[in-house]
Amino acid sequence: MMRQMREATKPIMLFTAVAFVALMVFQWGMDITGRSSGSYGQIGSVNGAPVTYDAYMASYRNLYDQVQRSQQEPINTQQNKQIEDAAFDEVVNQVLIRQELDRRGITVTDQEIQEAAQYSPPSDLRSSFADSTGNFDLQAYQSWLSTLPQEQLVALEAYYRDVIPRGKLLRQVSSGIFLSDADLWSLYRDAHETATIEYVPLNPATRYTDADFPVAQSEIEAYYAAHQKDFEVPAKATVKAVVLNKAPTPADTAAARDKAVELRKEIVDGADFADVARRASVDSASAKLGGDLGTFPKGRMTPPFDSAAFSARIGRVSEPVETSFGYHLIEVQKRWGQDSAQARHILIPIQRTDSSEIQLLTLADSLEAMAAGNSLEEAAKALGKSVVTADLNQNFPFLVGAGQINEGADWVFTEASPGDLSPVFENAQAFYALELVSSQPAGVMPLDDARTSIEATLRLDKKMERAREDGAKVVERTRSGEALPNVAADMSLEVRHAGPFTRNDFVPGIGRQNAAVGTAFALKPGQVSDVVTTPTNAFVIEMDEITPADSSVWLEQKDQQRQNMASQEQQQRLQEWIEALRKAAKIQDNRDKVLRAADDTTQAAQLPPLGGRR
Repeated sequence: MMRQMREATKPIMLFTAVAFVALMVFQWGMDITGRSSGSYGQIGSVNGAPVTYDAYMASYRNLYDQVQRSQQEPINTQQNKQIEDAAFDEVVNQVLIRQELDRRGITVTDQEIQEAAQYSPPSDLRSSFADSTGNFDLQAYQSWLSTLPQEQLVALEAYYRDVIPRGKLLRQVSSGIFLSDADLWSLYRDAHETATIEYVPLNPATRYTDADFPVAQSEIEAYYAAHQKDFEVPAKATVKAVVLNKAPTPADTAAARDKAVELRKEIVDGADFADVARRASVDSASAKLGGDLGTFPKGRMTPPFDSAAFSARIGRVSEPVETSFGYHLIEVQKRWGQDSAQARHILIPIQRTDSSEIQLLTLADSLEAMAAGNSLEEAAKALGKSVVTADLNQNFPFLVGAGQINEGADWVFTEASPGDLSPVFENAQAFYALELVSSQPAGVMPLDDARTSIEATLRLDKKMERAREDGAKVVERTRSGEALPNVAADMSLEVRHAGPFTRNDFVPGIGRQNAAVGTAFALKPGQVSDVVTTPTNAFVIEMDEITPADSSVWLEQKDQQRQNMASQEQQQRLQEWIEALRKAAKIQDNRDKVLRAADDTTQAAQLPPLGGRR
């Protein structure tokens, strides 16, 4: 099944963005426009230019490998679907860039290639020719370059012939980026200037009683009519589901403990603890150090580990200690009473064994096969599993035991009719199958359902107005010379302290980057603000102390800051530009049509395994 993951999640979006910029400037392949056909030929087009299966699969495998390297667990079907979509988008971007290079007439001369080869090696080569100080050794690189055989020189030439035009295009797209010293200083100041304040929160929601602020029916109706968008509700559905959770079974837990017991015996019989840790511990950071955790105070480790570390005999390997991370073998090397200890450990994870994993995969395949010719209840009963009924929200489809089920929700809300049975889907937590019972399209919440929240909103508005009036009295009295704590106590209000904090910080009791924070930094020491409001509160603020950002420190790092900010701006320009190209392009995606038939006969040979399944 090639099409198996849903809309973007943060890790994949990050990979996609990084891949786009890197490939644009450095690493794009030569055959991205369909000049050579292969395998299944054309699977889409961009402004009439073909998107080939070979280019798509090269991008897919690259992204797949990146994601797999970033996590220990196998890629699941949900992730795989997203990787497929990201791969197609990347190849479309490549074709669009090639078309734009042609449209702009951007080329490369032989002289430019020669100079680049002599003085600007690819990044991986540059890192291979570092001198003793870590700097690039140009002479050593050029000496190596002079010894290259003809076929490698041809490959290097092809690299530069492909990369240099893209560098020119990148400079054109991102030209005009200018960051003034004033802009840089403002950003630096926002992150480093600090304020310390006293403030009085008016807390209108709790300070005033609801009965003093009645809301008329006419007000509710008028608000509802004026804010229809606020009451739009997503599509909803009721489904029956069978969930096969991937969590380890009690037998898997027992197997992990047995493994820990076996390793302990190996050490007791003479094996070196450090060698066993390097070989068997899944705590990669400490495993490299032979399991060494260094010195740690009492209370830092998770409670079961902490208890064992401060009670075990020094120099003796403990019995397996279970925590949420798995089973630990702990050897305390030194201990200073109940204050601190020095220890090393071996961590054995509690995870499904190979046989347990095979049983789960077999069960998932059996569920799919049985559900195809029976009802979901019949299939579940035959497998000894239960059926649950759940309500799904299209914006956040959550199923107990399976978590967020984006792929299943896609089927429910775009493909299924009541009574339909889904295939078996997979995400990081479970395999699951669905039967659609009923669905309700997106719409607008009825007034009767919205009435309570509207009334609360309008009542808070009225309370906020009263809070402004009370706050104005606080301001008037403090500016007349009374101390803020005295005024607050007289009006049954509380003075609170905050800081030091920067403009970018979250301030407890006030919030982040809102009107109250901005007002605080506009005050001088001893000055009292006007009443300032946020969406849910009102404040009177008095400045205690402001500590300016150090301009001399800023000057020392200004060049690096400018480089970092220019890079961020370039990334933003690049993203906006490629999005504009895509919006104007005619893009056809024929993967469903072309690859569905291919999946039936060639999937196992063409794709990496998806979580060990199929």
